[in-house]
Amino acid sequence: MAKVYFTKEVTPEGLMRVYKALGVNLPGRVGVKVSTGERGAKGYLKADLIGPFVKSLNGVIVECNTAYPGARNDAEEHMKVAEEHGFTSFAEVDIMDAEGEIKIPVHKGRHLKYDLLGSHFDNYDAFVNLAHGKGHAMGGFGANLKNQSIGFASRNGKAYIHSCGKTKSPKLCWVSKHEQIDFIESMAEAATAVADYLQEKSRPIVYITVMNALSVGCDCEAEQGDPVMENLGIVASLDPVANDQAFIDMIWASSDAGAEELRERIDSRLGREILPYAESLGLGSTKYELAEV
Repeated sequence: MAKVYFTKEVTPEGLMRVYKALGVNLPGRVGVKVSTGERGAKGYLKADLIGPFVKSLNGVIVECNTAYPGARNDAEEHMKVAEEHGFTSFAEVDIMDAEGEIKIPVHKGRHLKYDLLGSHFDNYDAFVNLAHGKGHAMGGFGANLKNQSIGFASRNGKAYIHSCGKTKSPKLCWVSKHEQIDFIESMAEAATAVADYLQEKSRPIVYITVMNALSVGCDCEAEQGDPVMENLGIVASLDPVANDQAFIDMIWASSDAGAEELRERIDSRLGREILPYAESLGLGSTKYELAEV
């Protein structure tokens, strides 16, 4: 059974505490995958919260460009947004697909034949998948699995996942016809491919989700909207499926007035279906033990 460490304390100290509970020392050059947030969004992880943790790892903030039109679908403009949102104030920022992409195999699943990552992905010895938990217009919710699939994918890779393997064109992917469940499963397949690739290369990755400012919309939306739930805390695990399952379980257990809005968003997009499918691919377990630290 997977172990998920949890703190109610959404502070730099709480973040450091759940990371240390994992008992992992990340070697060499460490990439910290966050969402830099679309220009105009409010919910992205802030410098004062994550800065001390990233500095302690001598980590590099890593991102890839978006497939949708906006301020972050071009590396130069994306870097400007990262600076505006405070990320360059405490770390180097690397837009990993600024110079192209690499193709990695997808060994398991029924939609994707490969995955496309930013070409700088191989410049890192270890990763932290540092997600902000929230709702999402297309995936229902965003946490570690989305951050590992859509997040690590290059601009073309995002288009490939969104179209469920039909096209890698950012222009064509939005008119590609597919069922919603196919998209949810495609995200799981891409996330599994990243985990398999890292395991083959003996590069560790850890998973942390900060569950604060919980909005129905995603940090990738300029008009994200205000939070509908109070802070739940921070969860950390070596298992991304367990970590996402713990996040979902806390939303379903919440009596917060806005929790129903978030539950409706998630289920209307079949968001929870990513968890058993990812488990069936061997990415992790939906069963876990929660340990408060």
